[in-house]
Amino acid sequence: MAEKHSKPNFSHSQASEILKRCYNLTTLEIRSLPSYDDQNFYVVAVEGCKCILKILNSEDSKNPDLIEMQTFVMSFLHQNGLPAQTVLPSTSGQLTSMEEVDCGYGLQKYLVRLFTYLPGTTISQVPSTPQLLFETGKMAATMDKVLQEMRHPKISVLEREKFIWSLTNVSLLEPYLHLLDGDPLQEVVKSIFHQFKTSVEPQRSNFRKGINHGDINDLNVLVEPDGNDGHRISGIIDFGDMHTGYYIHELAITITYMMIEHPNPMEVGGPTLAGWESVLPLNEAEKDCLYVLVLSRFCQSLVLARHSVTLHPENEEYLMITSRKGIYIVSQLWKLGKEQVEKVWFESAAQLNKRK
Repeated sequence: MAEKHSKPNFSHSQASEILKRCYNLTTLEIRSLPSYDDQNFYVVAVEGCKCILKILNSEDSKNPDLIEMQTFVMSFLHQNGLPAQTVLPSTSGQLTSMEEVDCGYGLQKYLVRLFTYLPGTTISQVPSTPQLLFETGKMAATMDKVLQEMRHPKISVLEREKFIWSLTNVSLLEPYLHLLDGDPLQEVVKSIFHQFKTSVEPQRSNFRKGINHGDINDLNVLVEPDGNDGHRISGIIDFGDMHTGYYIHELAITITYMMIEHPNPMEVGGPTLAGWESVLPLNEAEKDCLYVLVLSRFCQSLVLARHSVTLHPENEEYLMITSRKGIYIVSQLWKLGKEQVEKVWFESAAQLNKRK
């Protein structure tokens, strides 16, 4: 998790200067894009290209091997026909540059990359039809399946054992529970963490391992019109949370975030699960843990958002987007209980897969 003083704060003119110096591109249009702890700019250059300039927080910039791995993964997925961004080389042929700038906390080093621009709008902007949710689940599973074939000498950097956003590491959040003091939700979160320890951890040896994107959320999936009044997926972005995990974690994360913008969150699990299982059918242990894993992801998101707000109160509005809706959804799912929620998800997935 990034530290308080690590989020970059480059001006538009500083970003334009980097584009000119490193990529020989002259900025025609530049605008900031939202980000959790990095800084992103959408750029249109006089030379005719559209691209995304990403400036990494100073904490993550200290791990160039991990960045190299993420860059390689995007390229590998792109080569295998998936809509991932790729990194554009600088005029000297480098895929990254290191900028030392004072963003108000003294001189710090920030790693900079330039990405290809993917067309489309975020999936949060369009209606989440069952078909689109099916496609999202299918895309997530396809990505994890393709990554099975990837080989790279530095692949072990994806282990990220203490990575706080990994669903393996839910128990690492217990020291942060005090941030919910006085909140009635605290008892629910404690109960979910207990369920995680007693019902998920003992079954983990039966989960299938894989490399997870780790953050398939409603801002990281891009869509464009498909010509039939619907939408198709045009991009998967932001591989900053990528790590070695388990297939079932990827599915749980995808369901969690697809619920957030949906007017009826309970309707999300079935189609997303059906799409996932059209590529990677679940085994019994994975099925049994899905409900608690979804709840655990909501809890991770709620607790870490509270923590981030204490570090970056100026960014509260963006940080709490997921959190506010998540509180309502967690309470509903917890009240309904495992049996009821699973019945809805698995029955609607089965019906959808019959029709496919």
